[in-house]
Amino acid sequence: MILLDSDTIAAIATAPGKGGVGIVRLSGTKARVIGEAICNKNLPARSAIFCHFSDASLSGDDLSGDSGVIDQGIALYFAAPASFTGEDVVELHGHGGPQVLSMLLAACVQHGARLARPGEFSERAYLNDKLDLAQAEAIADLIDASSAQAARNAVHSLQGQFSSAINTLVEKLIGLRMYVEAAIDFPEEEIDFLADGKVAAQLSVLRAELDNILQNARQGALMREGLQVVIAGKPNAGKSSLLNALAGRDAAIVTDIAGTTRDVLREHINIDGLPLHIIDTAGLRDSTDAVEQEGIRRAWAEIEKADLVLLLVDSSSSKETDPDLLWREVSQQARPPAKTLVVQNKIDVSELGELNQLNSDAQDSLVRVSAKTGTGLDVLKAALKEKAGMQNVGEGLFSARSRHVDALLRSQSLLEDAAQRFSGTGAGELLAEDLKLAQQYLGEITGQFSNDELLGRIFSSFCIGK
Repeated sequence: MILLDSDTIAAIATAPGKGGVGIVRLSGTKARVIGEAICNKNLPARSAIFCHFSDASLSGDDLSGDSGVIDQGIALYFAAPASFTGEDVVELHGHGGPQVLSMLLAACVQHGARLARPGEFSERAYLNDKLDLAQAEAIADLIDASSAQAARNAVHSLQGQFSSAINTLVEKLIGLRMYVEAAIDFPEEEIDFLADGKVAAQLSVLRAELDNILQNARQGALMREGLQVVIAGKPNAGKSSLLNALAGRDAAIVTDIAGTTRDVLREHINIDGLPLHIIDTAGLRDSTDAVEQEGIRRAWAEIEKADLVLLLVDSSSSKETDPDLLWREVSQQARPPAKTLVVQNKIDVSELGELNQLNSDAQDSLVRVSAKTGTGLDVLKAALKEKAGMQNVGEGLFSARSRHVDALLRSQSLLEDAAQRFSGTGAGELLAEDLKLAQQYLGEITGQFSNDELLGRIFSSFCIGK
């Protein structure tokens, strides 16, 4: 694919703030010319050249003296198409001061570059066929990774593991679709190819492979996006104490006074690579206090958005374990597919101390803990992973996003419907159309079938320098 935008773009490629090294990146047809003008040296491809970065417009300025020198450092030139973007790319490695990098970037612009849009470097790499859409997204996922496992998953996707699985599945879909359409186009053949069992067998294999990819994609999306967990319950049930116990620090104020927590508190933790966004809320009760009423309203709002609600109960005052009987509104107001996990707290001061285990017989799992002593926290963490649907983490996982999972689910639904209809009617025309649509949905993942609006949304969320 040929990139229509011929502008040379420039951006600071390192994180904001001070650092030992800072990088300004250029990409486009004028990248080398601009780089050589700033360095006042010839830049051979793939060689690190030490030079002084200068801007003639600064000559005589009090900040730079008569030389117009901005900084000194290393310049690297990557000739097209052997570069990240597929275009000529120049990187200027200087000292990581914000003012120095801003002056260096301004010099690039003065020599003919324009400021890059967010994600434009990765977008150009995608448009120039240097990587597909899933790999481009993996770059952002790697930068934003909140755990070591999430980073490993992003690297797997960046290396093409996810894309390879999708492309292999698409090739098999195309092969089956060609077979079906050939059987439709040549009905005069003595053999009914649609009824020989081959189509049904291949369709079954396709569905099994898609299910496996979907499971891994869900795991990857979970590792990337994390789980929104809301701790809810009556005042003084120990919600803030549980938050502190899970976080491993005093993130929330804890007192014996009911209603201490008036606002929503958020803490991010990690359990075996699973990011959890833990939210502590105000105690749910009727109150005449205006401030507490607002805290309770915000608590219900968080419950509505939760992926998982921990319904906390003071076991020293209540033995009830049915979430509907404990607080019917919680299970009714939490949006699907939110789940409720009943947590009996304060077992250190009740007779439940010896019964700390998952109640596998109950419809909703039950965990007994003491937020004060830490008893049962390991069981609670295991229950959180189970409720999240997190399987054993393996080397085959890759990074995925909600849009990837959605595309896979739509393809899965099509193949399921296609298998049912084909077994009932044997209609090859309908099967061919379902296979075509499934292929298009899968193509959305790698960017084989994408629209400009989708690309704009994806790359606008990237860093400026990527």
